[in-house]
Amino acid sequence: MTPRTGQGPALRADAARNRARVLQVAREQLAAGDDSLQLNTIARLAGVGVGTVYRHFPNRHALVEALSAERLRELLDEAQAAAATENALTGLHRLLGFTLDRALDDPGFAAVLESANDAEAQTSQMKAELDRAVADLLDRARLSGAIRAGIEAEDVRRLLCGIEHAVRTGDSDAARRELYLDVLLEGLRPPR
Repeated sequence: MTPRTGQGPALRADAARNRARVLQVAREQLAAGDDSLQLNTIARLAGVGVGTVYRHFPNRHALVEALSAERLRELLDEAQAAAATENALTGLHRLLGFTLDRALDDPGFAAVLESANDAEAQTSQMKAELDRAVADLLDRARLSGAIRAGIEAEDVRRLLCGIEHAVRTGDSDAARRELYLDVLLEGLRPPR
C-alpha cells in the first residue's frame, strides 16, 4: 500500500494513482489560467469517475488545500528559519515578505492561509506549527521592544491576508508590495 499524503489511512496503489492524476490535472488547469477547479471537469480530464474525485476531495477547498500543501510546508520552514534569526525584527520582515509573495503568486494558497476551517488534519497541524513559529518570533521581537504588546500570530496572518487582497486588487507592482509591508511593520511597532 502507498501512504496517503494526509494524515488518513494508506491508499491502495490504484487510489493513490487516481489521487495523483487528479492533482496533476488540477495543477495543469491552474497553469492554463483556469482557477475554477470544477471537480466534475477535473474528473473528466483525469479520466476518473466523479465519485473518485469527491472521495479524495469532498469539495473545492479540500482540493485547493492538497494543492497548497507543499507551499504551506515551505512557509513553515521559512517561519522556523525566521524565528531562529538573531534579529527578530529582521526575521519577521523576511517572513512577511516571503508569505506575501507566495500568497500573491497563488490565490489558492492565500485562501488556505486565511481559512478558519481546514479539510485535512495535516493542514491544521501545519498551520498550528506555523502559528507557534510566528508566536516565538513575535515574543522575541516584543522582548526587544520592536513590536507592540497584544499582537498574536493570528493577527499577523489576518493582516497579511488584507495586504495580499489590497495588492491584488490594485496595481500589484513591487512598490505597492513594499509600501504595504512597511506600513504593516510600522503598525506593529510600539506606540511612541
